[in-house]
Amino acid sequence: MDKEYKTVLNHAVYEIDEKKSRFIASVKPVSTEDEAIRFINDLKSKYWDATHNVYAYYIGGINIIQRFSDDGEPSGTAGLPVLEVIKRMEVRDLVVVVTRYFGGTLLGASGLIRAYGKSASLGIEAAQIVRRKLCREITVILEYTLLGKVQSLLVSKGFLIKDVIYEQDVKITVFIPEDEVEAFINFITETTNAKAIVEMGQKTYVTLDLQGKVIK
Repeated sequence: MDKEYKTVLNHAVYEIDEKKSRFIASVKPVSTEDEAIRFINDLKSKYWDATHNVYAYYIGGINIIQRFSDDGEPSGTAGLPVLEVIKRMEVRDLVVVVTRYFGGTLLGASGLIRAYGKSASLGIEAAQIVRRKLCREITVILEYTLLGKVQSLLVSKGFLIKDVIYEQDVKITVFIPEDEVEAFINFITETTNAKAIVEMGQKTYVTLDLQGKVIK
């Protein structure tokens, strides 16, 4: 599992005009190739009267899957530029379909490359780029007398707090980056003079915006 990667959060549509041709970028986060293909086919049905439905998708992980199609545009002027934008923006697990309605003016090879690339880039930005960070869910159980001190330190150090449950004792659940787990446990032990109980949870990806704030 990758420690961190970038993807998009939402399904988004963004349209531009280039010399009277309409370019409609449709972007969606996906986790499998089947999802990407279904999305592409749905858009081909939706925009059945379009001149071209160009696409590219990139799915990361252990086995990287990347595909693109020019859908009738001159080779190398459409699908590949869209895929190159995905790579340049360093995002993965997404599919981008750029639909073109020809406006009567030929753009030439360089014009097509620019138009498809620009459309894909703006579509990806509209879908909101986010970070997915591999973390361990950890629950800290402590007495109420230690709550104020521990909670204040967790906030000041920027730890991602998932939940606080008030029962006989207080349970604070936090997300800790996988490579910082040992240091976090040592921090809790020192802060509470070994009076807290630390329970290890499962690994999970936490979604953050580009400023590092958790997106729920």
